[in-house]
Amino acid sequence: MREDGDQRPPSLAGAPWLTSAATLAVLEAIAKGGFEARIVGGAVRNALLGAPVKDIDIATTAVPQDVIRLAAAAGLGAVPTGVAHGTVTVIAHHQPIEVTTLRRDIETFGRQARVAFTTDWAEDAARRDFTLNALYCDADGTVHDPMQGYPDLLARRVRFIGRPEERIHEDYLRILRFFRFTAIYADGAPDAAGLAASIALADGLDQLSAERVRAELLRLLGARRAVEIVAVMADAKLFERLIGTNADASLLGRLAGIEHALGRDADALLRLGALSGGGRHLTALGARLRLSNADSERLARLALPDPAFLPNTDESEAQAFLYRFGVETFRDGVLFAWALSGAAADDTRWRDRLALPARWAVPQLPVRGADLLEKGLAEGPAIGRVMRAFEDWWINEGFPEDQIRLARALSDIVKANRN
Repeated sequence: MREDGDQRPPSLAGAPWLTSAATLAVLEAIAKGGFEARIVGGAVRNALLGAPVKDIDIATTAVPQDVIRLAAAAGLGAVPTGVAHGTVTVIAHHQPIEVTTLRRDIETFGRQARVAFTTDWAEDAARRDFTLNALYCDADGTVHDPMQGYPDLLARRVRFIGRPEERIHEDYLRILRFFRFTAIYADGAPDAAGLAASIALADGLDQLSAERVRAELLRLLGARRAVEIVAVMADAKLFERLIGTNADASLLGRLAGIEHALGRDADALLRLGALSGGGRHLTALGARLRLSNADSERLARLALPDPAFLPNTDESEAQAFLYRFGVETFRDGVLFAWALSGAAADDTRWRDRLALPARWAVPQLPVRGADLLEKGLAEGPAIGRVMRAFEDWWINEGFPEDQIRLARALSDIVKANRN
């Protein structure tokens, strides 16, 4: 603690991400040109929390042209990924690091903005979204905290910088980021001022692209407090703008409870399905959020409940489903049906049904087309008919393995298809 009562961030000297060859190469290249450079944002925030550091972002007083020049002089690659906004991606030791010139926004409209470069670190910090994202770290590990983000980190509080309304008007995606960051980093209720502004300006969510909404929603749904924060958003009726229906927070809570009880990682896509409440809304999510074909199909399959998922259905029916549709589809279906049922997360019958793929290996069809050719069946449609008929028989009989029984059944089916 400082004498004036303010909390001083600790030094991050010696942190592996700060002393890595890639980070040092970029910082040294910029320093040799006489400019300042500091790591900013997520890396500093997470390091102070003791959380994993993934991406390194650097802020600098050097303008993009100087960054490119200094990177080339140091033998580093440089890609002008966002020069209009001051960003150059420098490649050092095969690692991409975004380097962005200090700036202030002079006009904002959604995600777009006209910016002016500056050498004032306080100006750069003031245009960022949350206090905990305006933390900077020098090469020597000294942490600079112009917006009092560190006390907010300690208090597990997510606060907008300045007036929340101004920050949101600059980019309406910050409404979703406010809830996502709260779900990841905060304890307790969302910041009252940020929540009120997010609800008051919710009309702005209509301006966001499906891709940006999708990315934020999936990251929110994987967060540690997703269920609590989704309930807050549902009470505010925010999801009608995002997914076309209000959220089923109860269904999401039951699914998350089952995942937790089973020790499973959060499945954001499955949780998205629960968020919609299931049924017809599942098939609309793919187009609304522009999901990949694979993800759209995965959600759409949840709209088709099957008796095989239910614990009181004979296991042979579940085995037949597993064989035809695969392990992922089966597990998705069981988890979703379990959540819909309202059964407890420790229900042994549901657990047993979900564990079927672990104790029963899906067998391979014991007949190939070559086997039918050896029996004198001519190439063509007849091969496909016999294979399908034999497969149906084999599944209905419980996947028998006895070679004599299999040979007799195949012979009978071949004869029937010759007549």
